Parts: sequence; structure tokens; C-alpha cells
Amino acid sequence: MLKDLSSPLALLGTRRSGKARDMIGPGPTDEQLERILQIAARTPDHGKLHPWRFVVVADDQRQDLARLLSAALSENDPAATHAHHQKAAEFAHQGEALVVLVFAPVDNGKIPLWEQELSCGAVGMNMLHAAHAMGFVGSWLTGWAAYDPTVRKAFCLPAERIAGFFFFGSPGQPLVERPRPEVPSVVRHWQPPLD
Repeated sequence: MLKDLSSPLALLGTRRSGKARDMIGPGPTDEQLERILQIAARTPDHGKLHPWRFVVVADDQRQDLARLLSAALSENDPAATHAHHQKAAEFAHQGEALVVLVFAPVDNGKIPLWEQELSCGAVGMNMLHAAHAMGFVGSWLTGWAAYDPTVRKAFCLPAERIAGFFFFGSPGQPLVERPRPEVPSVVRHWQPPLD
């Protein structure tokens, strides 16, 4: 299932996210998922703080997650309709594997919070790259559930936040490339300030 790694740049140049709702099996095995997480942890991490952690939601816990999301909607969104609850249940069952990435800041008085947030984001990107290299598709989603206080409490300690829900599987339909910025439009060359 591993893609040809003889050309890492070609591999990196083909990564794209897939829609979690379109994913089918096979998904990563437990061993493959562990490898994805090992690779994800090889991220820049100033101070060796690892200000992030992984919460794996097992297949047999997906209905529990659906119940949690439904309860969160009922508790925190009085305007939530039956359609919102249905969409939340579908969200809980997407993909063949689900990892919740939690931002777990470390207050050590030395490493700025911003650098810790960047490290957590790099972990997320490494997960997507590792899954892609193994022949799977990944999707990094947030949405209301990542910010809801009831959902957050179920996954996080008080100072932590959900960085995203990471779904992995095989594409159920061909992936469509999305528009990417033309590199010259997002690059500028630094000019030293004039005295």
C-alpha cells in the first residue's frame, strides 16, 4: 500500500485532502495508524515540549461520539434542527480511522505559545503526509465541534483545545485538485529598511 518513495518531492507534490464523507475502506490498520502518529510526532518542537497529543476514536466508539455531538448541539445550540443532529451523526461516522489532535500548551515561561501552536499545526500536516505516503487519503476538519465547550471537555483538559478531527481512509471517488496559489503571488523578497 506504500506509495513509491523514490521521489519524495513528487509524492509531496501530489498530496491533497479528500472529503471525509466520501472515504471508504480500507483504512489504516492499527499498526499503520501507529506509524502515522510516530511520523507526525517528528515535528519541529522548540523546547521539546510536545504541546500536542493524539486521541484515537475507535470504530466501536463512533456511536458514542455521535451521541456526544448530539448532546453538545442540544446543550449549546438551541437553534439546532433535526438536520443539524443528522449531520453531526454523519460526521461522527466518517472515514475509516479518526484521530483528534489536541493542542496541549505547556506553560514553561520560555517557549512562546505561538511557537507551540505552530508545532501542533506541523503535527497535523505530518499526519496528512504520512497517510498519503501510505496510500490513504486524509482530511483535517474543525467546524463547530472543535470549538464547542461540551465536545472540548470530552477530549481536552481545561487549558487544551481541539486542533482538528483527522479522518483517514481510501478515496470513494476520484480526488479533484483544488486551486492553489501561484507561488509568485504569495512570495516577496525582503528589502532591508532604509535608515
